[in-house]
Amino acid sequence: MLDLRRLQALVAVARTGSVSSAADELHYGQPTISHHLQRLEAETGTVLLQRVGRGVRLTAEGEALATRAQEILALAQRAEDELQAAAGLRSGRVRLGTFPSAAATLVPAMLTRLRTGAPGVAVELVEAEPPDAIAMLRAGAIDVAVTFTYADDEPSPQLTSTTLADDHLYLVEPTGTPSRRADRALRAHRETRWVAGCQRCRAQLVDLCGAAGFEPDISFATDDYIAVQALVAEGDLVSILPGLALAAHRHPGVRVTRLAATRRVQVVTYGAPPRPRAVDVAVTALQTTAAEVARTVALSSGAVQQV
Repeated sequence: MLDLRRLQALVAVARTGSVSSAADELHYGQPTISHHLQRLEAETGTVLLQRVGRGVRLTAEGEALATRAQEILALAQRAEDELQAAAGLRSGRVRLGTFPSAAATLVPAMLTRLRTGAPGVAVELVEAEPPDAIAMLRAGAIDVAVTFTYADDEPSPQLTSTTLADDHLYLVEPTGTPSRRADRALRAHRETRWVAGCQRCRAQLVDLCGAAGFEPDISFATDDYIAVQALVAEGDLVSILPGLALAAHRHPGVRVTRLAATRRVQVVTYGAPPRPRAVDVAVTALQTTAAEVARTVALSSGAVQQV
């Protein structure tokens, strides 16, 4: 493989017309330039220079190689500039997969933060529930996944997870429902029809009702937290939703009671650190944003019955 320094010496000689001028331009001693040229001729098996008086002239082979060398050096410089730009956060791309309520609450503020602190970092957003986001992360289709886990979930191998927040779960009932403690509120709905969410959320709902001593009558299932609240507001259905979903949208026709259960919201990347610089910046922005959103949700929960 040709040495870039030797190609650089050949291009400088072609441009300046002499070894000494090339040495001055590259800030090398003349013997160093002569050595590079001799090694280049030995490596290529061709005569690249002819001495003419006190100067030199490139042979046809030397001219051809110098032309290609200019292209090679330009590409190498471009690659170096792009890497330095990414390292200095002048540019970079992060593909982010996240579930809907996080996309509605965490991502907008995160993008605002990046626009100010790292304007060259572009984020591509894909909406995906945690199992799909993890599969995409493993396949290399995204760089970062925002997911949630429940208490009994096992950590995934080959993945690095960072906790963003513990998201409280809430019983969602129609307005006008009598106020009760959380444990009694669940048991009061033994005969009520329920609206369930995604498969993992449905399992959590069944577990919570089971702990309260009954199996829920699940009549509807939808991942859309807006639709869940609209269905409950009609008056004969109840559900369980996380705090982020209620922070993203709160139907005026429902009341909520905080339960003694949470889900853990995490940001997940593939493999062990170090991560690409742009990915690190995106993860940090998500952490800062999550802390701010958590404070906002806590402050806005004054109207929420705390148990």
